[in-house]
Amino acid sequence: MASVESSGDGGKWLDAHYDPVAGLYTFSSCVDLADLSGDGESRLVVGDLGSGSSGMKLKVYRGTALMSESTLLDLPAGLVAFFMDLHEPRIPAVAVASGPCIYVYKNLRPYFKFTLPSLEVNTLEQQVREGQIDPLMLKEMLESIRKKADVPLSVRSLRFLSLDGDDVDDFVQLHKQQPIRRQTVITCIGTLKKSTADEDGVSCLVIGTESSNVYVLDPEAFIILSKMSLPAPPTMMDVTGQFDVEFRITVACRNGNIYILRRESDKPKYCIELSSHPVGLVRVGKNVVVGCTDESLQGFTQKGKKLWKAILPAPITTMASMDLPTRGFQAVLVGLANCEVQLYRDKNLLSTIKTPDVITSICFGRYGREDGTLIMTTKGGGLMVKILKRTAAFDDRDSAPGPPLAQSVRLNVPKKTKLYVDQTLRERENGLAMHRAFQMDLSRLRLAAAKAYIKALESSLTPMSSSLTEPLKMNAVVQGLGPSFKLTLNVQNTAACRPVMNLAISFLYDESLYRMRNPYMRIPLLVPGLIYPVETFVECTSDKGISDIIKVFVLHEGKSSPLLTAHINMPISEGLTLN
Repeated sequence: MASVESSGDGGKWLDAHYDPVAGLYTFSSCVDLADLSGDGESRLVVGDLGSGSSGMKLKVYRGTALMSESTLLDLPAGLVAFFMDLHEPRIPAVAVASGPCIYVYKNLRPYFKFTLPSLEVNTLEQQVREGQIDPLMLKEMLESIRKKADVPLSVRSLRFLSLDGDDVDDFVQLHKQQPIRRQTVITCIGTLKKSTADEDGVSCLVIGTESSNVYVLDPEAFIILSKMSLPAPPTMMDVTGQFDVEFRITVACRNGNIYILRRESDKPKYCIELSSHPVGLVRVGKNVVVGCTDESLQGFTQKGKKLWKAILPAPITTMASMDLPTRGFQAVLVGLANCEVQLYRDKNLLSTIKTPDVITSICFGRYGREDGTLIMTTKGGGLMVKILKRTAAFDDRDSAPGPPLAQSVRLNVPKKTKLYVDQTLRERENGLAMHRAFQMDLSRLRLAAAKAYIKALESSLTPMSSSLTEPLKMNAVVQGLGPSFKLTLNVQNTAACRPVMNLAISFLYDESLYRMRNPYMRIPLLVPGLIYPVETFVECTSDKGISDIIKVFVLHEGKSSPLLTAHINMPISEGLTLN
């Protein structure tokens, strides 16, 4: 295949082939890559939907040319290549799911046809058919059964209920002698390794059905090895593990939820509830990446825990995994309705490919002899082939703004010590006693705080007055180095509109240390809201380098108990010390 360097994607891809009129109408579930000849060259196998009612074909491409095509009897719901035996040479078979059947091709020739088992028929419906009943009465009885019965009606009865007029009698005459059968159809298909994880190991077929069941088929005898039930019909699935050892089947269902099935249970082990319906499901390592109809890409663990969410610029049309084992690289390819294919690793956008048309299917893997080949089909039926350049390098911070990479680095949390474990056991065993002791200590603390508050109010030790008639506030400022200090008292009347009169300030101090010019001063009328500075001078008379407390009392004339009390911690006089 000739290739030229591609543009619009950072120069990471080579354009190998583009045929806008290839006439391929398919989805990602109906595309696979496999070495069908055993010569080391992988072929492209496509289940073509044709016009939707005719022209359904199984097509095989080699390089850029159509190698072979076979007619399909019904619309393909899925296509997988798998190894069904240990015979040499190791050539895989192709399984195509159409309607209720799986058609297996070996060497590109029809090999086997498997049909899903019939479902249980409603007993009342069977009895109604066997009786000779007027068509109108038959219609009423079937309508009653449809509303009340647990087992759904057959397709034939549902078709009968939709008819009117003369068509009813003709339909009864045509089908009254034929037995009633209820048949489901296949909605998705996958493969599960039987006992070994080898690349060419024997694989079982895993199929999801419209009857909300998942079947695991034996690859040689095509018998049902396991049957699992779901709350809703599956639409997409991803399978990992080995059937004989341990496996996980991640299934997206029509009710908008994702269920995870495991080997030991016939019902879902975990459930992931989404805010909108899933349109794509890809497993990357141990995590599951889901594309939703709200134009978002979300990551979950295999137990259903949400890890991240990325908002996309357009609705998702298809998704596929990009796995390069030789480089240890795994990512997700997302086709968008704005003619772009974006490559994501976790929530980081690594690369964007511009396409000439909306992409309907994506497949990445070994094609021909190139390991990193990207194959896409477009809405108009075109076929595109791109090859990843060997020098291409993807950077997590290529084009996606977001948090720094260091944010995702796990912290080195130390292990739990024996002391921590012993303390945890002690708290678990003596939790009641410890809680009671804590409550007792808390009550004592509250009592001590209440007593101290009452004492401060009774002795007027607070800087704010508790009196409703003389609401005052005061703070003190000491200025100077010594031996002379300037003492400023800022007094404020905090009442709303009532002035305060007949107040005085008195000082109590050690007369052997300090001398004060005005130990007693009268305060003028205090207007509400204004701050009145009251100044006086204090002189330190000691040369021993010590200091003491000066107590300040705000008094009301005629009353012995002070309204306010302040204790001023005087600084050490530096003037006498220097002398």
